[in-house]
Amino acid sequence: MTERARKVEDQPMIRPVIDADAQDLFGLLSLCYAEYPGCFVDPHDDLPDLISPSTSYAETEGAFWAVGDERGRVCACVAVDFPESGTAELHRLYVRSDQRGQGLGSLLVRQAESHARVRGAERIVLWSDTRFTTAHRLYKRLGYTQIDGQRQLTDISKSAEYRFEKAL
Repeated sequence: MTERARKVEDQPMIRPVIDADAQDLFGLLSLCYAEYPGCFVDPHDDLPDLISPSTSYAETEGAFWAVGDERGRVCACVAVDFPESGTAELHRLYVRSDQRGQGLGSLLVRQAESHARVRGAERIVLWSDTRFTTAHRLYKRLGYTQIDGQRQLTDISKSAEYRFEKAL
């Protein structure tokens, strides 16, 4: 077996989320947020897309994907939607800490970008909490540019976010 064939066989399976993933997705986000001081998850106001995750991005021809671990539990996810013509927006890129360093984040971003290109998007944007510095390094490595300024949210964590963009 060639080295290339092994890599393809070993690549994690990305699949569309199903509604039964909601609890795992909420758990994944909670674990990721807990890594940052002052960052909390409010299940009632901050995460409406996790109530019915299989259809939450469908209205704008978007999609929501997950990767399962060896026990079948969601260990990584990403979503994309289309807020305006020609523009895709990346959402919910999270990778559980014990699964990082294996390329899952890059793989999921490429999945979202591919979906966006097929649907005619010319650029992709995202917003990322100012505390998520590891994610910012990933986005920059993948060709995203951080836009000056930030937006302030009114969520439980009092989040401030940076905007990133990339031409597709």
